[in-house]
Amino acid sequence: MIILGVHDGHDSGAVLFKGEEIYAVNEERLNRIKKYRGFPELSIREVLKRGNANPEEVDVIAVAGLFRKHSRLLKLEKGLESVFGKDFKKKVLFVEHHLAHASSAYYTSGWKEALALSIDATGDGLSSSIYLGRDGEMIRIAQSTYLDSLGDFYASITELLGFRPMRHEGKVMSLAAYGRPTYDLSNIIELNGLSFENNLRVVGLEATKKLAEFFNYPLSKAKDIALQMKKGKLDGEITQKAIEIAASAQTHLEKIVNELGLKLRSYNLKLAYAGGVAQNVKANAVLRKHFPDLWVFPAMDDSGLAFGAAAFVKAQFERLDGKWRPFKLKHVYLGPSYDESEIEDILKESSLNFEYREDIEGFVTESLIENKILGIFQGAMEYGPRALGNRSIIADPRDKRVVKKLNATLNRDVFQPFAPSILEERIGEYLKDPYPNKFMTMSYTATEKMIKDAPAVVHVDGTTRPQTLLKEDNPRYYNIIKRFEKETGIGAILNTSFNMHGEPIVCSPEDALKTFKTAKLDLLVLENFIVYQ
Repeated sequence: MIILGVHDGHDSGAVLFKGEEIYAVNEERLNRIKKYRGFPELSIREVLKRGNANPEEVDVIAVAGLFRKHSRLLKLEKGLESVFGKDFKKKVLFVEHHLAHASSAYYTSGWKEALALSIDATGDGLSSSIYLGRDGEMIRIAQSTYLDSLGDFYASITELLGFRPMRHEGKVMSLAAYGRPTYDLSNIIELNGLSFENNLRVVGLEATKKLAEFFNYPLSKAKDIALQMKKGKLDGEITQKAIEIAASAQTHLEKIVNELGLKLRSYNLKLAYAGGVAQNVKANAVLRKHFPDLWVFPAMDDSGLAFGAAAFVKAQFERLDGKWRPFKLKHVYLGPSYDESEIEDILKESSLNFEYREDIEGFVTESLIENKILGIFQGAMEYGPRALGNRSIIADPRDKRVVKKLNATLNRDVFQPFAPSILEERIGEYLKDPYPNKFMTMSYTATEKMIKDAPAVVHVDGTTRPQTLLKEDNPRYYNIIKRFEKETGIGAILNTSFNMHGEPIVCSPEDALKTFKTAKLDLLVLENFIVYQ
């Protein structure tokens, strides 16, 4: 059976399940519009091409989300008709928003029985759902309405502080590490049973305005204040207040997640988790205290909805046939890839110098030790928000000065940390309460050795968000870190996504060359080609 998953909201994209094969990509990577909202025609055609499947061969089109305004529904239908013809409706099954989120987590966890949790701002009238997954069946046991939204609370804090809500929540989390929580937010939003309760009784901009009154914060000046913080000016009175608000919001989020985790423990089941709030790696770390093997779906935000919709439909058909079995997602290298002849043709048309090398791993290691900053482009692109060695920018983590250089190069906010890729066999030395973290979905407290050996990838509060790596996960990337370890004794390198701030991660060789030149990186590795400025 061939199942196509489609999501046409923000972070739109498509996923193709063809037997055991999976192909996935989000529209932003192809049309280069960050967080693109709209019909994902490029994504659909890309996954069909990669899966060598014709539109007429698709058995089911699983569409994430039930409710759409009239105009948006017409656009969806027009888009599907353009790809699949006039009879497309015979193939379409709609999957509710939070069911798609929870399905992406449960059906990739490898567990026969588990709780599946979805928390975000809103979708199909809800902001959270909890399901009991058993033998491939999912039963909802709790939910919160869009009004009682934990995700919207955090998005309103994001907007209050001058950042873009639904996009820059990670900046609030990063900023929070610079201060202490000074505000008690218990009366703003709280846990009520297994649901959330928003005592403001409003969401969106109205909630932001009420929070501005609560904190006595100048909303009209918020963007100017955010710009000052982006440049590193964190010591003024008003910026200190912004930091305290961020710290208070993050602490309250973690408090609520902790309370929820305590209650969910009583089910004596494992926990699979997705939704926009699952992007908060520090709150995830709190949840992991209750569920040591917590599974967070790698494309946890709305970029993963197409996957969840397709996974749910696939599981239901398998259950009907008595063939459903637990499935564990091993990797997320599910996007487009490019062969070397195609890359060579592109390079020949560029004005850049390049050469072909056999010993890429050794060359990259030597370059890292020489304090070079490199773009790495290889294999299939990662699915989800994290770069995991195939579309990455890497550097030596031993010298903290590289942080300042990278922030300037990529136009990033200076208070945001960088993450490491760590050899999994070394996590006991580098992470407190170590556990594999292949997809960068959780933060950890760094050990003293980690802080000493790799200060460039440890945040100001002593935490780090690692990618842990086995050789089987990504052999060449693993070998680069292994050779770096042999030369330096450090089993980790700095890894950040290959993109300018505010742009999608690079997808094609052309994207990589453009970002390489804009960021003025020292070197670019395109498969076995080395490109120089």
